[in-house]
Amino acid sequence: MDFDWLLSEPLPAGVPRQRVLYQRLRAAILSARLPAGTALPASRSLAAALGIARNTVLFAYEQLVAEGCLVADRQGTRVARLPVRAEPRAAARHRTGAALHLSARAATALPPEPVRDAQALPFSPGVPDFGAFPFRAWRACLERTWREVGWRQLGYAAHGGDPRLRAALAGHLGSVRGLAVDAAQIVITSGTQAALDLCARLLADHGDTVWAENPGYLAARVAFGLAGLTVHDVAVDGEGLAPTADDWRAHPPRLVMVTPSHQYPTGRVMSLARRLALIERARLAGAWIVEDDYDSEFRRGGPAPPALFGLQADAPVVYVGTFSKTMYPGLRLGYLVLPQAIAADFARAAVLATRAGQGIEQHALADFIHRGHYTAHLRRMRVRYSSRQAALRDALQRAFGPGLVLSGGEAGLHLVMWLPAGTPDIAVAQQAAQMGLGVRALSAYARPPVSCNGLVLGYGNLDVDAVAGAVARLKQAAERAGAGSDGLLRSPTG
Repeated sequence: MDFDWLLSEPLPAGVPRQRVLYQRLRAAILSARLPAGTALPASRSLAAALGIARNTVLFAYEQLVAEGCLVADRQGTRVARLPVRAEPRAAARHRTGAALHLSARAATALPPEPVRDAQALPFSPGVPDFGAFPFRAWRACLERTWREVGWRQLGYAAHGGDPRLRAALAGHLGSVRGLAVDAAQIVITSGTQAALDLCARLLADHGDTVWAENPGYLAARVAFGLAGLTVHDVAVDGEGLAPTADDWRAHPPRLVMVTPSHQYPTGRVMSLARRLALIERARLAGAWIVEDDYDSEFRRGGPAPPALFGLQADAPVVYVGTFSKTMYPGLRLGYLVLPQAIAADFARAAVLATRAGQGIEQHALADFIHRGHYTAHLRRMRVRYSSRQAALRDALQRAFGPGLVLSGGEAGLHLVMWLPAGTPDIAVAQQAAQMGLGVRALSAYARPPVSCNGLVLGYGNLDVDAVAGAVARLKQAAERAGAGSDGLLRSPTG
């Protein structure tokens, strides 16, 4: 058999010849180009035929023998018998295709639209102002941490999270959200998604039902679906999650996922009466409420409404918080606040379910909070985001006229601009994307039979001076999508 093909093709730059020979022989064996039992030339013979040193061939042979691809004995060196399949002919390769796919559970959980990469485009929802981040103070906390910590901080994070960070969070939640919690009730997580995954795995069993807001946070649906839970959509009205008697009867939940203080994405605020009713019904149903309080730090027009957690001492509520909006998304730190009755067991189970890292960042964040940098940063950003929202509202009013309908301005970093039925939000969002805007279609957050038509407009990263230009492009996108410039919002819905 001729083996000239092993080195006839150009050699990759920077890769030793012995490595190339080994890789090409290995590929030929695994693809069955060299069938089982094929005798290979002696090392001296192959080296002479290829014009290379014998040691180069010996390296390849010895490595392949060690891996089990070749067999070497008194009878020579030959290809081992391996469970490989023949490489398909080029003409048939396009017909065979790959039989690889995600599990049915994963395929069902994924949203219909591909997830966009996080970009700081104008109107991208959930993107904070990176330019206003206190880099100097944060860098000083990181540098101080690296000087203070030892080898222990290079391993997994402490049980439940850094003790200093948990204590700092307990104090912060007491002053900002009025939650009387102990540090032992807090578990640090790698962001909101990790927190939701823990809730799904530790508070529910495979196949249990979880309620999701509709429209709602798509990533939560994915987390619950991948955990093997059955997601049931519950409609949202002007007061937040609005379950019917049929929802409670036909789809009794084990988990109820809500964003009561600033419903995502509509911005609705759950009334106190509905909060209390939800707690009572969940208690009777033996269900846990997972309260995602993702942006209450940026409340405007008075204090934030009371959290579900803490409304009643024995309420079956788990509170989820994140630093993605208040610090930066790449920090990947969030937290869970748990009732005392389950806090210790949950924390122990969380350690077994996932190995937490970011011990250095946790320690630095505790220092950042203790030194007052976090509170000062939140205070500055509240003022900044409030002025940006006011500028955005004014620009939208001038551009779209008196029919403008907005919601969601009580807190957070986004507004919802409702559209009439004749102006499809997906078409507007597609046009806006072509013009460099990060607008999201509200209907993309909903599942049938619920329908909604609007635009989710983030303003966290939108400088006041850039608002007018961004709104002008948004109006052009709406007009290109088929809306008349003078009647875009004549018949608003929502």
